[in-house]
Amino acid sequence: MKKKIYVFSLFSFLFLITSCISNKDLVYLQQKNTSSNQNELNQDFNKPYRVQTSDIISIRIKALDQKLVDMFNPSVSNSQVTSQETLYFDGFTVNDHGIIRVPVLGEVSVIGLTLDEIRLKIEKQLLDDYFKKEADLFVSVKLAGLRYTINGEVTSPGSRILFLDKATILDAISNSGDITMVGNRKEVLIVRKNPAGTEMHTVDLTDVNVMKSPYFYLQPNDFIYVKPLKQKSWGVGTNGIQTFTTLFGAFSLILTTFLLIKK
Repeated sequence: MKKKIYVFSLFSFLFLITSCISNKDLVYLQQKNTSSNQNELNQDFNKPYRVQTSDIISIRIKALDQKLVDMFNPSVSNSQVTSQETLYFDGFTVNDHGIIRVPVLGEVSVIGLTLDEIRLKIEKQLLDDYFKKEADLFVSVKLAGLRYTINGEVTSPGSRILFLDKATILDAISNSGDITMVGNRKEVLIVRKNPAGTEMHTVDLTDVNVMKSPYFYLQPNDFIYVKPLKQKSWGVGTNGIQTFTTLFGAFSLILTTFLLIKK
């Protein structure tokens, strides 16, 4: 009996060590390679975003006499707060042909253009066909928020919008309540649509070099999936105390059952 207890205790101790989640699996952006330069910047990954199909664009046109340009603007709610629904219905959705339909201006091709290039294009069309420079036009073109969907081991999964011009995957995760204790920060899957199709890529958020990845910056309609750690499938706890409590309870149950049977 003592031998069995000793073997079980040894097994429990080894299992306790292997089942606990290491601190290295929880900390973001660690300097894993001492030879790498943490201050390096890769400008290629920070280029202006180019519009794709299904993007929603917000366009606002202003002038000295606002009444002259009201017909070009979609209806605007009186509320000071712009809701997600308002952006969806009042924004301009890029169709499958890369075109948006703007009041009076008609169809405008925007596929593959940056937001600044779209602004210049609309300004030129307005000045060529409808206004003179004296009208003092001011055109504002923005993405109607960075829409993304996040699922898996996060506190609050679902579809969300970040009202930022640029955002990173860490911003998206923070906006969703962070990754849970049993989420695998080393294997975060990103599914992204591009003109050539759909691509999938896995990033390691515990490595500081992830900031050099083109997937570090969020793009509209990104899907983020955080895989679970193997500790979750074992179901014995996410830290030493939880694991010990689970194993001690199981051992007590087995010991009690054995003693009852022996009697």
